[in-house]
Amino acid sequence: MNIRLENLTVNFDDRFQLDEINWQLDDTQHWVITGTNGAGKSALAAILAGAGDIVSGSMSGVPAKVGLVSFEAQAELIERERKKDDADIMDVISEGTPVHEILHEGDRNPVLIQQLVSMFKLESLLDRAFRKLSTGESRKVMLIRALASEPDLLVLDEPFDGLDAHTLEMLQQYLLSLVETVPMILVLNRFDEFPDFITHIAYVDQGRLQHQIDRHDSQAYNELYHLLHLKTTELQVPPTDSDTALPPLDPTQPLVRLNKINVTYDGHRIIDSLDWTIEPNQHWQLSGPNGSGKTCLLSLITGDHPQCYVNDIFVFGFQRGNGESIWQIKQFIGYVSTALQWEYKVGTGLRNVIISGFYDSIGLYTKATDRQKQIADQWLALLGMSDRADTPFNKLSYGDQRLLLIARAMVKHPPLLILDEPCLGLDDMNRQLVLALIEKICAASETAVLYVNHHAEDKIKGIDHYLALEKREPDSSQ
Repeated sequence: MNIRLENLTVNFDDRFQLDEINWQLDDTQHWVITGTNGAGKSALAAILAGAGDIVSGSMSGVPAKVGLVSFEAQAELIERERKKDDADIMDVISEGTPVHEILHEGDRNPVLIQQLVSMFKLESLLDRAFRKLSTGESRKVMLIRALASEPDLLVLDEPFDGLDAHTLEMLQQYLLSLVETVPMILVLNRFDEFPDFITHIAYVDQGRLQHQIDRHDSQAYNELYHLLHLKTTELQVPPTDSDTALPPLDPTQPLVRLNKINVTYDGHRIIDSLDWTIEPNQHWQLSGPNGSGKTCLLSLITGDHPQCYVNDIFVFGFQRGNGESIWQIKQFIGYVSTALQWEYKVGTGLRNVIISGFYDSIGLYTKATDRQKQIADQWLALLGMSDRADTPFNKLSYGDQRLLLIARAMVKHPPLLILDEPCLGLDDMNRQLVLALIEKICAASETAVLYVNHHAEDKIKGIDHYLALEKREPDSSQ
């Protein structure tokens, strides 16, 4: 068996679409498909059993006998049974098809069916109507049907859901006995349910196959674990420390208001008559090519640009140029950039890196309070790094460092969090880790997020305001 999906786009009744799937599987591999709810995991598994309409691309090498267990297949069988109840026409009440008939439908091994019925302890249910079974009982019937078909490929979508502990252990042992003869694809949400025999993992997000990793690639495996943790954890953004809380702002005033902003370098107009207002709790994406003025615009907000005093700029209750200090402005801003990461080259433990955000310091030079330690530990839990609280920051991967610096910037719950090209220098997996954390912040905090990147189309869930700058060419007449 050598299954190949090449640039495959599949439509599911206009409700969902898998886009440009490239995937290759052979008979020595056992895969888990994982991802968040609605990502397309079940759809990817189902196309191997013939579901969906191919829009473009190709699929080859799928064996004729595919054993499928899924909630959708289970629902279809139940619906089929309901349609058999023709009580409105017939003067009888249909009891539905008994379990033993359901099990023996099609080309299935009767001896194996008997063995599996005994193993799943379904003997007492063989004469009961299938549609009168409980969820767990009907799931067992679906498993027996798939296994007794002696498939060349076994596709199991959340096979462990609804099973009691004894049945779960028994099923896992049975699947283990098939490892040498039947390639398997399991759809699972929980990492702790991955069987030991799984060799590869496919991560699906928004209808696309985003990552394919070898189970034994420990770094890639850990990164995927963190990504799913951030995507699926119910943990919320931790609170701030009331003892170091920022001064309150007037909620009726914007955080930032730029009025007809002009910035000129050497006679060349970089920004021309720009109006921009950022309201509290508004999330913005700022994009544009190199030289379009993104960094310049940020430095006007933070007060680091010399021309901020000759422009009409209102930030955090201050009209620039009226005697306010730069630190009065910056206390309300959390800032993360590649440049900051270059500077943060210290051996401080991860807990202390987060706590340093209370003091805007690189490293921690003040004794932390118990409350600050507690908040830092809550951030580590959110990031899936609780077991690394004392690990030196400079021992982390580049992507994990970026996550820690975002947590450090957020620990005070600043009214404005500026993320300046936060994905710069990251591989695709770490990029998605960072974007997942930004989504979490957008959804669960009172901080306005300003996300800066090159690509306007690279959208983040929760960000619904956009400002795209264009590079201005020098005036040749000057």
